[in-house]
Amino acid sequence: MTDGNSVRVVAAGDHFVLPSLIARAVEHEVERADVHEVRLGWPLEPFGPVAEVQEASDAEDEMIEALVGAEVLVTQMGPVTEKVLAACPDLRLVVVCRGGPVNVNLDAAKNRDVRVCFAPGRNAAATAEFTVGMMLAALRRIPQAHAPLAGRGSWEGATYYTYERSGLELEDLPVGLVGYGAVGSRVARVLCAFGARVMVYDPYVHGEIHGLRVTSLDDLLRRSRVITLHARLTPETRGLIGARELGLLPSGAVVVNVARGPLLDEGALCDALESGRVSAAALDTYEREPLPAESRLPGLADRVVLTPHLGGASRAVAEKAARIAAEEVGRWVRGEPLAHCLT
Repeated sequence: MTDGNSVRVVAAGDHFVLPSLIARAVEHEVERADVHEVRLGWPLEPFGPVAEVQEASDAEDEMIEALVGAEVLVTQMGPVTEKVLAACPDLRLVVVCRGGPVNVNLDAAKNRDVRVCFAPGRNAAATAEFTVGMMLAALRRIPQAHAPLAGRGSWEGATYYTYERSGLELEDLPVGLVGYGAVGSRVARVLCAFGARVMVYDPYVHGEIHGLRVTSLDDLLRRSRVITLHARLTPETRGLIGARELGLLPSGAVVVNVARGPLLDEGALCDALESGRVSAAALDTYEREPLPAESRLPGLADRVVLTPHLGGASRAVAEKAARIAAEEVGRWVRGEPLAHCLT
């Protein structure tokens, strides 16, 4: 909560959640306060571990300079490390425009009595839509048919119009969802509309679901022609789908992962693709990002669909993220309880 009616907010956006989006949303929320914002935008490729935080830009010094005298930071990828927090004693609130504040050292923030908030659900619809698109692309071999025609004018993709090479359709197809959170539940509803036979494994979700609840992961895998991953990445779920699990799938199954790369053992998946145990895969996230040069996945282009972590990339997501973050700033300015606070 601020003293008086003046608060200085740093809007540290990037090429996706633009600083201007954040600034406009904050100004709307606290229009009765005297808000001064510093607008920043950093190129974030490549990004990776920065000191003790993950998936952040490497702009600690720039962040410290911008935060002089600031009480509030709203950011997408800006690093909020122990170094940054120690150099910014006026900072009281950090709001991250993402589903989790992986670019914030939460322990250091808590020790300095800095509130840290995030923006849950901002990309659930976009990721669910992207998941279904990736699934259709893998099932019907759309990228493999597109590439020769668009690249060389070749009609060779027409060979997919044969019984042996044609793909599967969603209607009546057994599709297993591993996880039934904000994204998984939306995917289930869409797949049910297609007429798929949806099955769900999620030991943490109770109550009504779209589809058939399956009580064990092994049972789900044995019964699914397609599996799509929607679990959160935790120590428990890291490597959740490995060689043993892939071996339980029916021969020729399809694997989709638009959640978190480390949920899936990529080496085991490549082995399964090469052997034919898995006929196709659609991946938007990976164990290491960007994909390392030694990855085997690009060499399997005839049976994989690969995208560079784009599932949550839509204009609506950026706008929602800025709005959710700004609403937290508004609550803080007005002295109201914060909705999505972790410290």
